[in-house]
This record gives sequence, structure tokens and C-alpha cells, in this order.
Amino acid sequence: QVQLVESGGGLVQAGGSLRLSCAASGSIFSIKAMGWYRQAPGKQRELVATITGGGSTNYADSVKGRFTISRDNAKNTVYLQMNSLKPEDTAVYYCTQQRRGYPGTPEYWGQGTQVTVSS
Repeated sequence: QVQLVESGGGLVQAGGSLRLSCAASGSIFSIKAMGWYRQAPGKQRELVATITGGGSTNYADSVKGRFTISRDNAKNTVYLQMNSLKPEDTAVYYCTQQRRGYPGTPEYWGQGTQVTVSS
């Protein structure tokens, strides 16, 4: 019954910003590690960022310093703030809930939200 619903995607020019949101239900959100992944056309799905229940974060090298993952446990929501966007950030972005004891391993996935960065 875990459900993850992403929002906030859209079209933005290079150098711009977007904030993605993921609303979670069906679990004890505050103790679950969460993540963001993305898949660009013709490329493999890749990790963007993860955050544990305790707030520890991990980022892909390609987004480090530009993207920030955060969570609001009162709202059962995880965010991905994306700044200084580049065309190569264009992808479908997926919210995940990670497997217990394995914060780097997704267990549940949202449907995804499209992010398109124009040059």
C-alpha cells in the first residue's frame, strides 16, 4: 500500500531551478530512507540522491553542489531542489522508498515526473 506521487516537473531553461516533491503514504515515513532517481532517453536509470530517516544524504557526482534532497516528516514529503540545471539533467525523475537496512536500494517507486532543460 505504499504510494509515492511526484510533482513539480516541467520545462526550464539551462541555469534555472525546479523543486520536485514526492508525497508518500502507506508507511512510517519518518523511519524510511528515500531517494530520487532519473532516466534520460537512451540512458540507464541512475541514482540522483538519497536521504535516510536520520537525514544523512548521498548524491551522484553529476549533481553534487547543484541539487539538494530534503524531507519534511510532518508532511510525509521528500523534495529535490535542483539549481543550475543543465540540458543533460533532462530525464524522468522518480521518487523511491528504500529497502529497510539498505538505504541505497529502492523498494517502491513513484510514476515519475518529466524534467526538461532547454539550452
